[in-house]
This record gives sequence, structure tokens and C-alpha cells, in this order.
Amino acid sequence: MTLVFPRREAEAQAFLDQNPDIESVHVVWTDMCGVARGKILRRDEVVPAWKDGRFMPISALVLDVTGQDVPETGLVFDEGDRDMLLWPVPGSMVRVPWAEVPTAQYIATVHDLDGTPHYADPRNALEKIVKRFELELGMKPVGAVELEFFLMDRASALAGKPTAPTSLINEAKPQHYQAYYLQDTEDFAPFFQDLYAMCEVQGLPAKTLISEYAPGQMEIVLRHRADVLKACDEGIMLKRLIKNVAEKHGLAATFMAKPYSAWTGSGMHIHVSLGDEDGNNLFAAEDPTQNELLMHAIGGLKAAMAESMLIFAPNANSYRRFRRNSYAPVSASWGINNRTVSLRIPAGPPKACHIEHRPSGADANPYLVMAAILAGMHYGITEKADPGNPVTGNGYERRAKYIPGNWFDAIDAFWRASILKEYFGKEFVDTYCTLKEVEADRFYAEPTARDFEWYLRTV
Repeated sequence: MTLVFPRREAEAQAFLDQNPDIESVHVVWTDMCGVARGKILRRDEVVPAWKDGRFMPISALVLDVTGQDVPETGLVFDEGDRDMLLWPVPGSMVRVPWAEVPTAQYIATVHDLDGTPHYADPRNALEKIVKRFELELGMKPVGAVELEFFLMDRASALAGKPTAPTSLINEAKPQHYQAYYLQDTEDFAPFFQDLYAMCEVQGLPAKTLISEYAPGQMEIVLRHRADVLKACDEGIMLKRLIKNVAEKHGLAATFMAKPYSAWTGSGMHIHVSLGDEDGNNLFAAEDPTQNELLMHAIGGLKAAMAESMLIFAPNANSYRRFRRNSYAPVSASWGINNRTVSLRIPAGPPKACHIEHRPSGADANPYLVMAAILAGMHYGITEKADPGNPVTGNGYERRAKYIPGNWFDAIDAFWRASILKEYFGKEFVDTYCTLKEVEADRFYAEPTARDFEWYLRTV
């Protein structure tokens, strides 16, 4: 079969020429569950991989979060587990600064052998919706990923009983909420120094660092990008970098939505706006309520919120994060300079007016989250959706549009999706729902310590 991919081997060869010490290259692909998978190539395999792609079985598209096949999707044995192609994303080859052996990595997407992007690849799903903005509306989505995560004691985390880590510069352990506490970040200064240095190596625009609202919880903000595909690539790269730098310092880093019952969970806030062909912010406004485009976008996001929750909260653990007065939203609501709502317009100059999307957990797939956000915005703009009145005061005390509060309701809402099905396609919706339905069945089939604690002697 004749491939229709553009040949990009010159880019790979130029990178290797500039980095003659590189011995191996990681091919990084992100599956539906947000798990980084791929292959490790030797140096002499890299240019051929950029010329002709690398084979990968189609079953890899539909692995659950534990890496187990999900044949019920129809993309395993029904397809004969045929080969697909991992195709490189231009400009994504960078050094891997934490590796002991000189190593590089690049991001890949999954295509059929004839070059057709496969619908079950999350990055392909996002790219399809981005193109709709450009072709149908003449607009360019602009965005940034903001990630919260926990640093943990490595031994306790691996034992399944995580605790806060001991400082890297003294014997102290964080014990309190202590939001924005500078001492917490200073106690882990060696980790953050290495992290920022390695971000420089990989070209990641990591900016503000803060200690968040729990022991060992941190947040790093990435600068916004006029290319939301690149913004999400950088979100994936930053998660991979944080985990590996933590390991080098004897720590564990997790992006679980709710690793501790007693403390707040970790979110992934997406900042998004729309630009015109000259790069001007189309959401710019002195008074956001007077910008019709912005209001319609918010209206569409509210309309699509319930059916989007399986993407924003994809795992059983995700739903432990949603609690009243927890800084995680529990309804489809919006407001101006208000952190109790799901769709926030942050404070700032009029030219920087944008939406901060707050429902997603740090465990969600950045590509799919951004795709669902843009789908809701596109729907709202084309249908002139009404956002309703903004919430003022405590959004947890106001009645607002319901969003699913557990995994099973979210799966059901996505099965019945009307808005997202039109943007992601029926095949994607059916495959993703099947994957998560099987994963939920596998998760709840196993008795836990809590089962025995509650029921062994009482029933």
C-alpha cells in the first residue's frame, strides 16, 4: 500500500546531526486513558521511523488504564489486531534530560497504513475539532494547561499508603493545608531547580509555581499557546518530566485526582480563548457579559458539560474530588473572578479576557479535555447558546445545571451525548464508552480493604 504521509526524515536527521551523542529515542504516544505509551528506538532506527512511521498493533488504541486489552471495543481481535502506524509530530523531538544514557523523545499519533488519522487517537480527535474552528469560523483556539500534582514519600506511595514527603533540605514534612506557603516550595527547591532546568532543555514554557491547598500539593502553570495542540503536547511532556524528576530525587509524583480523602484533590485547569487571523483575542472585553462570542461559548460549554464529564473525570478516583467547598465544581455554572464555579473568567486586563475551565482532574487526558471544551464552545457559538446569568458569591450554594457525580452516570451521559457525538463522531463515543464501561466493571469486581472493613462482620 502506498503511504500518503509527508516525508519528514530531514527533520530527524538534522536533530541527530545536532545531537551526535544521542543513543536512543522514545516514541511517546498518549492513549485514550491519558497513559503515555510507545517504543524505544535505537539511533539508526530514528530516520526510517520519520520517513515511514513505526508499526503498532491496533489493540494498543484501546487498552484500559492498567494496560489490558478491551476486545469489546471491536478494535482487537475483530480487526485481527492489525498494524497501525505511529507517525511523528513535527517539531516534537527534544532531548530527555533526566536519562542516564543520552536520549531523546518525540510525540507520535496513530494513523492507518494509508495515512488516515485514526479516530481513536486523542490527539487526532483534538486536531479535527481545531480544524473546524479554522475552516468554519476563521478562528484559532488559544490555550494553556495548568497542572496540580502531589509530591509523595516514594516508599509509602509504592506501598499503596501514600504520605507527604520529607523535605529535600531538612527533616521537615508538610502537614497542613498551607496554600501559597513559600516554605513548602523552598523545602523541595532541589526538585524544582532541576525541573525548571529540564523544562528549558525541552522548551517547555513552565512559569508560576505555587504550593497548593494540601501537604505536598503543587501547581505549575504553562504559558498559553496560539496552537492548542502544542499546548496539550506540552501538558503531556510536563507530566512525564515531573514524574521522572521526582524519581531522581527519591520522591513520587502523582496526578491522581484524589489521592487523599482528607485533603483537596488535583485539577487540570484549561485556559482558553479564540484568536482571529491576526492573533487578536476575540474574547477581549471590558465587560465580559457584553462580548457575545464569549457568552455563546460559555453557553455551549454549559450545555455540553454533563455529557463531557466522562472526559473531564475519566476514572473511578476522579469523582472523589467533587465535594462542596472543595474548589472542584459540582455543577455547570459560570462567573467572573469566582473560583466556586466550573467556568471562570479570571481577573485581568480586557485584552487577556478568557475562560478558565475548572472541572477536569489532573488525571484527565489533556487532548480529550481540550477537544471537549472546543466542541462545547463551537456548539455554543454556532447555536448562539445562552449562558444564563453569572454566579456571584458561593456557587456551591446555588442551584445550577446538574453534572454527573459518579463514574456510571458519566458513562451513561456520554453514551447518550448529542453535542459531543457530532464533534467526536459516533465511533469515538462508542469506543470510549465501551472502554470505560469495561474498565469500571473490572475495577468494581475486585473487593477492597474497605469492603472487608465495612461488611465482613456486619452483614
